Amino acid sequence: MTTELEEKPANVFDHPSLQPLDEHNRKWASYVHPTDWKNPEPDGRYNLLVIGAGPAGLVAAIGAAGLGAKVALIEKNLMGGDCLNVGCVPSKGLISAARAAASVRDANEFGVDVPAGVSVEFGKVMERLRRLRADISHHDSAERFRDLGVDVFIGAGQFTGLQKFEIDGKTINFSKACIATGARAAELPIPGLADVGALTNETVFSLTELPKKLAVIGAGPIGCELSQSFARLGSEVYLIEAMHGILPREDPEASAIVKESLMRDGVNVLCCGKNLEISQAPDGKRLSVNSHDTQYEIVVDEIIAGVGRAPNVENLGLEAAGVEYDKTGIKVDDKLRTTNKRIFAAGDVASKYKFTHSADFMARIVIRNALFFGRAKASALTIPWATYTEPEIAHVGEYEKELNERGADFQTFVVKMNEVDRAILDGEDNGLVKVHASKKGKILGATIVSSHAGDLISEISLAMTNGLSLGSIANTIHPYPTQADAIRKVGDEYNRTRISPFVKKLFDKVLRWQR
Repeated sequence: MTTELEEKPANVFDHPSLQPLDEHNRKWASYVHPTDWKNPEPDGRYNLLVIGAGPAGLVAAIGAAGLGAKVALIEKNLMGGDCLNVGCVPSKGLISAARAAASVRDANEFGVDVPAGVSVEFGKVMERLRRLRADISHHDSAERFRDLGVDVFIGAGQFTGLQKFEIDGKTINFSKACIATGARAAELPIPGLADVGALTNETVFSLTELPKKLAVIGAGPIGCELSQSFARLGSEVYLIEAMHGILPREDPEASAIVKESLMRDGVNVLCCGKNLEISQAPDGKRLSVNSHDTQYEIVVDEIIAGVGRAPNVENLGLEAAGVEYDKTGIKVDDKLRTTNKRIFAAGDVASKYKFTHSADFMARIVIRNALFFGRAKASALTIPWATYTEPEIAHVGEYEKELNERGADFQTFVVKMNEVDRAILDGEDNGLVKVHASKKGKILGATIVSSHAGDLISEISLAMTNGLSLGSIANTIHPYPTQADAIRKVGDEYNRTRISPFVKKLFDKVLRWQR
C-alpha cells in the first residue's frame, strides 16, 4: 500500500511504474506482485496484522514472526514499498551512473585524459537500474515472507471493526495491528500542471530516453538529487523552488555549498519562484515563472514534480476501526498507538520523518509495545538523514535555528573539508562538518557536507545515541588519512575551549619550570 497501482488492476504490468516491460521488470514484478499469487485462508486470530509491505510493514512482520507471533501481512500494490520500487533503490542507481559520468568528465583534473566523444547511453543507464532493482527485490518478495512464516495477502482490504479486517471477502481477526501504508507523491495545485502532466518519483524511473530539456519543481531532497543527476547525464535542467535557495530545511551554509555544486553541473536554479504557471506548447511543456524579479518562459520536454507527500489513508475503513486521521496522516501517540489502542501505525503514514531507516526503527517500537507491553517511545529515537547530491548533505539532531529558538546555551564547531588531507587528495574538499554542542560537550546536532556525508553522519548519531561527548570523539583514534578525520578534528576544536585562562596560566608555569 505504498505505490499507486490501481486497487484491482486488470493487469499489474499495465502500470507505468512497471514500464518498460522487459525481462528485468518482469522479474521485479514476479517478486513484489506475483500475478499467480493465491492468498491463504485466514488462520484464526493473528497476534499481529500488518497493513502495508513497505519498510515499516516488512520489519514489523518479519520481526514479530521471528519472535513466534502469528502474523498476517496485507499489500495491495508492490511488496517493498516506495524505497525498493520507486524511491531509494532506483534513485541511487541513477545517482551512481550520474556520478560515474561526472567522474569521467572531470578526470583530467587528476591527470587522466579521456578521449573526446565520450557520451552517456541513457538507455543502458536505465536498464542497469532496472536490472539491479530486480536483483535486490527478492529480499522483499511475497514468497520469502511466506517462507518465513508470515501469511501474505495481496490485494485491497479494509477494517470492518475494531479488531477485524476484510480482504477478498475473508475476515481476518487480530489482537493487535500495525498500519504501515506509507505515502505517495502529492498533487501540486499549480495552474496547468494537471493538464500537461508531470513525472514523479513513481514514474520517472520508467524513462528510456533522456529528456533534452527538463524542469524540476521543488528543491527538496528529491528535486535536488534528480536535477543534478539528469544534468550530469546530459539534460538541460531547470530547478524551480518557491523558497529562497535550495534544501530550505537544511543549514543555510550547508545548502549553499550544494547549490554551488548543482550550478557547476549545469543546473539552472530558479529560487524564490513566484506565480508558476504551466501550459501545453507546440514543442513541449511551457513554464512561466518569476524568479528574483526576472520573468522566465521555459519550454521543456518533461516536468518532474519533486515536492510533497500525501499519506495513504484512503479506503482503509479507518472509521470502522476507530482510528483518527487527517491530511497529515494517522494520529499516534509517542508509543505509536492510534486512537484505537490495539492498532499502531509506523512509517510515512504516521511520521514527519519520511525515511526508510526511521520507518524501520518505528516498526521495532511497534513490536515491543504491541506484543510485549513495552513502553518504547518514538521521541527517544535519534534519527539522521541524508540527501545524496554531490556533495551529500547529512544531518542529525537539532539545527542552529532550533537551538536559538529554544534559548539553548551551545557552541558551534566547524571544520572545513579543505582542511582535511584525504578530502583534498580525493578532490572532494568542498564541504564541512558542523557540530553544535553544550558547554560540557554533549552533541545537540550536526550537519555534514561531503562526498560521503551519509556515511560519516553515523559516527555522530552513534555518539548522540550513547551519550558520548565531543571530547570522547576527540579521544578516539581515527585512521589517517580518512575524511572521517574531520569529525575528530571537531572534537579537538571542542577540547581547546576547555582550556580556561587559569589552566593555561598553570600550564605556562609548569612548562617554564621544566625548561
